[in-house]
Amino acid sequence: MALKMRQSLAQLEEEFIDSMEREHVRDEQRRRDAVRRTRVRTRERRKKRSSMRYWLLVASLVATAVGVTVAMFETLYYLLG
Repeated sequence: MALKMRQSLAQLEEEFIDSMEREHVRDEQRRRDAVRRTRVRTRERRKKRSSMRYWLLVASLVATAVGVTVAMFETLYYLLG
């Protein structure tokens, strides 16, 4: 009887250790996946912000060019008119 009890306890301990190892591997995989998703989201946000900044820069340059052109022609009109 004692031999069977020892075998079953040893078997339980072995199963528990195996279970803990599987959990550890699964947790590590989840952590790596979370880190990878975070990097992807950060990269996408950075790309979106830089694209928006680019178009704001283009719009401000166009607006400045239009404003300067209008001001130049108005000044010419007043000086010659």
